Amino acid sequence: MARKFFVGGNWKCNGTAEEVKKIVNTLNEAQVPSQDVVEVVVSPPYVFLPLVKSTLRSDFHVAAQNCWVKKGGAFTGEVSAEMLVNLDIPWVILGHSERRALLNESNEFVGDKVAYALAQGLKVIACVGETLEQREAGSTMDVVAAQTKAIADRVSNWSNVVIAYEPVWAIGTGKVASPAQAQEVHDELRKWLAKNVSDDVSATTRIIYGGSVNGGNCKELGGQADVDGFLVGGASLKPEFIDIIKAAEVKKSA
Repeated sequence: MARKFFVGGNWKCNGTAEEVKKIVNTLNEAQVPSQDVVEVVVSPPYVFLPLVKSTLRSDFHVAAQNCWVKKGGAFTGEVSAEMLVNLDIPWVILGHSERRALLNESNEFVGDKVAYALAQGLKVIACVGETLEQREAGSTMDVVAAQTKAIADRVSNWSNVVIAYEPVWAIGTGKVASPAQAQEVHDELRKWLAKNVSDDVSATTRIIYGGSVNGGNCKELGGQADVDGFLVGGASLKPEFIDIIKAAEVKKSA
């Protein structure tokens, strides 16, 4: 079974209501491949989720950028998976490297979050990736495998999981993993899933690439055999996000 191309736009901590309306208008007017070719999900900050959800075209979906690790309650400032479900937000991004680094989210904590969100019925974009120091030390696969293992230890059904490989050194830096570097890690991750989870999960789970993806490099990256799409940061706030969505066509013609 072919894995459907997936393009996520992570808006991070950006935007005003006016800017968000403009982005949504641009997306709504865009000519893009149909839903059977590409799945598109955009992730605005929490405060704009209802606005985007209510105005965005129906063939694109919405994700939160994070959620709490268990049921809601006395956790000031947190948003629970149940609240997202209540608002009909289908997706959530978990374990983004910015949260791992800036908020000290451990592999285990991220694994617990993924398991809890899935149990509430959310679909999860689970992020993994190494720092520049880790890559230079030759420990990329050790790091990525440990991050993935913390999820695999807690999750049995992978049908609602997309893995986003985001080398930390490539996020927002303008440095991009070469298509060969991206393919190598995606291939190793797939092998790890086959060995440690199952052949079926390895074959069907989408592994998307994130890290300075833009209109200029998306076709070559997307053409790699084990790159099933993108998690786009800065470029998802710009019209070139449309070009990145269109890169899904490289798989259709392959």
